[in-house]
Amino acid sequence: MFSLSMAPKTLFLYPLYPFLRPLSPPNFSTHLFIYNPKPLYITCHSTNSHQNKPHSQSTPTIEPGGSGAAAPTRGDIFLERQQALEASAKVMLETKKIKKKKRDKMSKGSGVDYSCYGCGAPLQTVENDAPGYVDADMYQLKKKHHQLRTVLCGRCQLLSHGHMITAVGGNGGYAGGKQFVTAEELREKLSHLRYEKALIVKLVDIVDFNGSFLARVRDLAGANPIILVVTKVDLLPKGTDFNCVGDWVVEATMKKKLNVISVHLTSSKSLVGIAGVVSEIQKEKKGRDVYILGSANVGKSAFINALLKMLSYKDPVAAMARRYKPIQSAVPGTTVGPIEINAFIGGKLYDTPGVHLHHRQAAVVHSEDLPLLAPRSRLRGQSLTSAQVPANDMAPEVIISNGMNGYSIFWGGLVRIDVLKVLPETCLTFYGPKAVKTCIVPTCKADEFYKKEIGILLTPPTGKQIVDQWSGLETHRELQINFEDANRPACDVAISGLGWICVEPVGKGVGVSSELNLEETEVAKELHLRIHVPKPVEIFIRPPMPVGKAGGDWYQYPDLTEKEEEVRPKWFF
Repeated sequence: MFSLSMAPKTLFLYPLYPFLRPLSPPNFSTHLFIYNPKPLYITCHSTNSHQNKPHSQSTPTIEPGGSGAAAPTRGDIFLERQQALEASAKVMLETKKIKKKKRDKMSKGSGVDYSCYGCGAPLQTVENDAPGYVDADMYQLKKKHHQLRTVLCGRCQLLSHGHMITAVGGNGGYAGGKQFVTAEELREKLSHLRYEKALIVKLVDIVDFNGSFLARVRDLAGANPIILVVTKVDLLPKGTDFNCVGDWVVEATMKKKLNVISVHLTSSKSLVGIAGVVSEIQKEKKGRDVYILGSANVGKSAFINALLKMLSYKDPVAAMARRYKPIQSAVPGTTVGPIEINAFIGGKLYDTPGVHLHHRQAAVVHSEDLPLLAPRSRLRGQSLTSAQVPANDMAPEVIISNGMNGYSIFWGGLVRIDVLKVLPETCLTFYGPKAVKTCIVPTCKADEFYKKEIGILLTPPTGKQIVDQWSGLETHRELQINFEDANRPACDVAISGLGWICVEPVGKGVGVSSELNLEETEVAKELHLRIHVPKPVEIFIRPPMPVGKAGGDWYQYPDLTEKEEEVRPKWFF
């Protein structure tokens, strides 16, 4: 023990447990942590460097716990702690009750209405055949566990098993079944887009390019930028050069004068081109919500499922969203309300109701016949030339000289083409669903043949619609088609909602002689056709789409200046 100027001081400490406290007397540097059940004597020495200075008397600092007989006992400390825990638990319980009241208030009234994740219809327990119907017991169970966002309505369950259940009526709606919402009401649900800052992904069906394009999309999208996605390119004929098709689509889009950023050729079935769309969305999104827009049955739900599948490889948020993805169905109007999908970090993806167009064939046939209008496999053109003209009582040399003049071609029960004036070598190639067959008869017998064979040989329409609702081919249009080069198609005649007819002045198909009458070909520079369709269906005349192996040979790329090249949107495949 060292010699110090100040006499040692003796401290008498009792054990302090269960809590340990540091002993810190004033003016002493010794700190001891003591845990000893027996009394302990400690001798402390001052380390004050001012030896000659008299020791100042100061009032010792009193610790919060007190000392001596007034110090809190272990029981008091335990009780204080229990009271603090109880008070904290009571505050947390009150907070939970307040949050629950807010949630219930939002779900009941002015806040969020829970919708079916498959079709977007508001959930309800009253009409069992209406969109959004859920069994009352199931609804209450899901509500109790806060799982209403994971509910699939009864209609979507039937659609997923192949049932054809329509729900949209009005101008652009569909015959057959009960109609719960009009096409006008669905369009009204999209009217807010023009006032929001959003990124629009607009879908177009390549088989029905003109009929599904939504020429007045600006009324819905406003000034928002548009990414144009062309779907179902895997249905184009074998050997198609997609470089030519991509350029053809861009040319057609430029005539619409839309704010299109880029054009993408895609297939939701094979995922072709989907990666390019994902990259473009991530590049142009910039914190905005993304809306998938398009006409009814163009493939929006299938595209969203393909998009989520591609995103899920790297994004866990999209992988979770795939568990509750929109329903896919051949029925136009499957989606009847906006569906919010958490597919991105910083922004949401919305599947929107399809825009129902009254001028498409799907709007005039019965719901039972809708699957017949949807191509299921790669298109194979049905070519008709003078070789397919029935001989009857006519001599072969007469048929060769007249070609198809004076004959009518039926495309199912939906289209009739009267051939008024064409070249002997003219070929008409039909691209559309395989279920819709062609048939050629003399024009003088066409009316009688149609009345006799409608619903039998000429389908669709079929079944009940023929007796009750079918009004026939009420509209006709005279076409005068001019051409300059007989070695390439003159034009396409597109039938809204069905497909298109490629008009070749001099066909290269089977049964056409390779020895052409060049003098006659040079003189005749126009073709005359008459097209009959149901009343609301539209007919489009457009430049020929370069499909098949021959399309890449005759297609001509436009000559563009540098300025036109900069303004022109890029296309990707």
